[in-house]
Amino acid sequence: MKFTLNINGESQQVDVEPETPLLWVLRDDVGLTGTKFGCGIARCGACTIHVDGQAMKSCQLQASAAVGKKITTIEGLSKDSSHPVQQAWVEVGVPQCGYCQSGQIMSASALLAKRKNPTDAEIEAAMADNLCRCGTYQRIMQAIRLASSKIQQA
Repeated sequence: MKFTLNINGESQQVDVEPETPLLWVLRDDVGLTGTKFGCGIARCGACTIHVDGQAMKSCQLQASAAVGKKITTIEGLSKDSSHPVQQAWVEVGVPQCGYCQSGQIMSASALLAKRKNPTDAEIEAAMADNLCRCGTYQRIMQAIRLASSKIQQA
């Protein structure tokens, strides 16, 4: 079935089954491989994207449910890694293996779009569904605080 999806500000026509997880549409049909497959059951957060500004797990979101919505992937967050969260991630040196980082960044940026100065408890709650096997949680928290200060100064 043909769908038109708004992905990173561009209309993309895809021909997939309505129940196809958006993750696979993004990766296999559109070629945006920054969104990662982790667990397939929305428990790890590696596949996190924004749908109408909300952080969502794309492995469990059906393609048909995304029609008419604004989808943003890690590739669409900024064209040149200039988003404050991306800058903070580099400055703090968050990634170790890096596999989960696009999902982490998408969750953090969705939080900061809503709450420019979140509390530690709000950060922890927003990031609770994003797992990092390398255990870089302290650096993730530090980077989110840094990005928050960058956003507040802008």
